[in-house]
Amino acid sequence: MVALLGRELRLVESPIRANLHELAILCSAILFLAISENHSVGDRWSDALLYYAALPILVILSLRKNPLDFGLRPGDWRVWRFHVAVAVLVSIPVLLLASRAGSLRDYYIDEDLILWRYCLESIAYFAAWEFLFRGYLLFGLKSRFREAAILIQMIPFVLLHFGKPEIEVISTIPMGIYFGYVAYRGNSCWPAVIIHLWINVLFRVFVNYL
Repeated sequence: MVALLGRELRLVESPIRANLHELAILCSAILFLAISENHSVGDRWSDALLYYAALPILVILSLRKNPLDFGLRPGDWRVWRFHVAVAVLVSIPVLLLASRAGSLRDYYIDEDLILWRYCLESIAYFAAWEFLFRGYLLFGLKSRFREAAILIQMIPFVLLHFGKPEIEVISTIPMGIYFGYVAYRGNSCWPAVIIHLWINVLFRVFVNYL
């Protein structure tokens, strides 16, 4: 019995040791997401900067890695600028149409919206948000899982949208994959930051001002 238990423990230990880096990235990302949902330190942008940027960077440093290698460099901007341009152009008619959907309009209408303040807060929020998914998770898992890291980072991204309108939750599946692909292809999380920020702010404008 004792020998069997020891053998099973060694079998459990083996994959943990072999994937210690990836385990640290995945578990810490899930932990930070869980804590952020239950322990706010202020506004949503300050929560994001702490839980989605500062704490992941501390983990990266503890792993003796360079945070810039986790998607924070400009990357191949000649590649990702094309995707940004296409996303900006395509999103205009799509978001205008989506803003007329009752469920989305009811969820995002905000009579007290101050656009300039919302834009500034959103820059901080989405920079941190995208770093967690398209930086920390994507590039933290890239060396082990290659392109599959795009799919892995998409899963918590989708789950975090649960509770929002159904059409938005469904849309996060292709969008999570696309954001991951653009970051992976361009070797940077910044195109995902730009696209996500543009989509969010433009949709707010359509819902609240048109």
